[in-house]
Amino acid sequence: MSVRIMSTAVAIFVSAVANPVFAQHPAMPAGMTHEEHVRQMQKDADLKQRGDAAMGFDQGKTTHHFRLTADGGAIEVEANDPADGASREQIRGHLRAIAAAFADGNFDAPVATHDEVPTGVSALQRLKAVVTYSFEEAPSGARVRIRTSNREARQAIHEFLRYQIREHRTGDPLTIGT
Repeated sequence: MSVRIMSTAVAIFVSAVANPVFAQHPAMPAGMTHEEHVRQMQKDADLKQRGDAAMGFDQGKTTHHFRLTADGGAIEVEANDPADGASREQIRGHLRAIAAAFADGNFDAPVATHDEVPTGVSALQRLKAVVTYSFEEAPSGARVRIRTSNREARQAIHEFLRYQIREHRTGDPLTIGT
């Protein structure tokens, strides 16, 4: 094989591998058909795009966690790169606004992100007088602590946070932590 033909073959191969059409996608989970997997990947991409717009920061540069606690729970977001000051400040601005909006019964941001009303929102709106939302800075981002002593409101908080864990696929525990 001539050098020119070999160079052309290598260039075609490199171009094909670098092309997003040929890019490897995440492994297909067990028990899922290829079609279901493709739909899940599209749903994840749509969620990321809507989340970027609704939250004001790049979902790929940040990590979400949703924690269930005995008195409610927490929404935590941190910049993946500790030196990424821009993402850290965007997270803090968003979660500061979220704490205030949720306290007013306004859940427009999660509705915009998920393109549906998350589980637990209706009860949280109805019971807003017995739930507190407090903003806290963290070294790489921030958190919103959600607390109540009302049993029904606590159940709604847990439903909302479990929904977030499943939708964002965070792997966080679906049970109350210590």
